[in-house]
Amino acid sequence: MGTKRYELTESEWNRIKDMLPPEHPKEGKRGRPAKCDNRSAMNGILWIARGGAPWRELPERYGPWQTIYSRFRKWKDMGIFEAIFKTLSIDADFENISIDSTSCKVHQSANGGEKIENKAVGMSRGGRNTKIHTLVDGLGNPLAFMLSSGNDHDSVHAVSLLSQVDIERSNILGDKAYGAKAIREYIVSQRATYTIPPKSDVSDPWPIDWHTYRERHLVECFFQKLKWFRRIFTRYDKLDSSFLAFVYIGAIAILLK
Repeated sequence: MGTKRYELTESEWNRIKDMLPPEHPKEGKRGRPAKCDNRSAMNGILWIARGGAPWRELPERYGPWQTIYSRFRKWKDMGIFEAIFKTLSIDADFENISIDSTSCKVHQSANGGEKIENKAVGMSRGGRNTKIHTLVDGLGNPLAFMLSSGNDHDSVHAVSLLSQVDIERSNILGDKAYGAKAIREYIVSQRATYTIPPKSDVSDPWPIDWHTYRERHLVECFFQKLKWFRRIFTRYDKLDSSFLAFVYIGAIAILLK
């Protein structure tokens, strides 16, 4: 049987299979045999991520939906998806790093649940939203992610996001929202440079290389690819950790192509 839509090819699977936990209990240890293998579980998770369907609608060919969902939660809690993402992005092009965010609508099913004061859901003009903040390298590949409420200003989380990667000797590309003095000072303190246009009301504007600034379109192109995944385009998950896990899963699928 050939590879179905959304599923990993043989070469893609070979790149990540050793980063997943073992399917069966170690020799000499007690435990029930797995109801599905890791490849079926990963393909089932990708099917959910791309289609945005509820877990109960997962096709039977991937195994019982309860098993796949349990595997997803286990790998999420173990940090497996984040670890795979970081491994795949290790050979990044750090010459230019673009920073930006995108807003995702929050479905009513994501409301309620565990009451968390700083849950990354906020009310904006278009309703409830969650923002995905990201960095992409000079090839348009993702480097880091962060979630925030949809009504948070991009500049609030810029330094925290930039601190996730080593930006020394890199050039940071961002729009006017990232022109705050604190952000520019942080970039310079890390021995990096920036290509961020000043706002019109800045008293002492700095020069800008508009030719280099055009490279910022790479982060917009990445967001377009990421939102092909319906589970990311619309947030259905109550927990930030589950939604962020799907963001990592989408990024993994993009990096494997």
